[in-house]
Amino acid sequence: MFGITDLPTYLLGTLFIVLLPGPNSIYVLSVAAQRGVRAGFQAASGVFVGDAILMLLSATGVASILHTLPALFILLKYVGAAYLGWIGLNMLRAAWRGWRHPAPASQAPAAPMREQDSRHPMRKALVISLLNPKAILFFISFFIQFVDPAYPYPALTFLALGAIVQLFSLTYLTVLILLGVRVADGFRRRRKLAASMTGGVGVLFVGFGAKLASASLN
Repeated sequence: MFGITDLPTYLLGTLFIVLLPGPNSIYVLSVAAQRGVRAGFQAASGVFVGDAILMLLSATGVASILHTLPALFILLKYVGAAYLGWIGLNMLRAAWRGWRHPAPASQAPAAPMREQDSRHPMRKALVISLLNPKAILFFISFFIQFVDPAYPYPALTFLALGAIVQLFSLTYLTVLILLGVRVADGFRRRRKLAASMTGGVGVLFVGFGAKLASASLN
């Protein structure tokens, strides 16, 4: 079908990979919880654009350069790890400020994350996506395996595979955004609870950075 060699396996594998927690999904969830549906979908759109760019690079063979130039992958993973760590540290600093100076409930419409979050969540989510070696490895290893080299229209195959990824991602991120909005009011009323969540997300991002720093192409 459309040059996809094993559609059921691809669907199952993609589903598990999308559901696996990562910096993209955690960032979208935290933005939605702190800033609402609109900001959540802005962040999600950054993830979609980032994934689309990685798909295009994979389809054109550019991403495979990482296999022939390991030094480039090493540079990319350390830059990505540093960026995730920087985001995490900023969240931890914002959480600490929220704990030290909690505002009265009547004056706490914003959570600590708002203080350090970008005014453009789409841009930040896009950078997180493009500097995420986990996503890159998906598109140059798992993703590419399901393209039938004998199919006469490979562009159609990549388009179909990409559409499946984006559909799964859209569904998953939409659920996360709606979940985040549901708990947003509770965080706004409880400054220290919001600070705790921001700190927890910060720890996760620092952990993501450390994990990505140890990633390999094997």
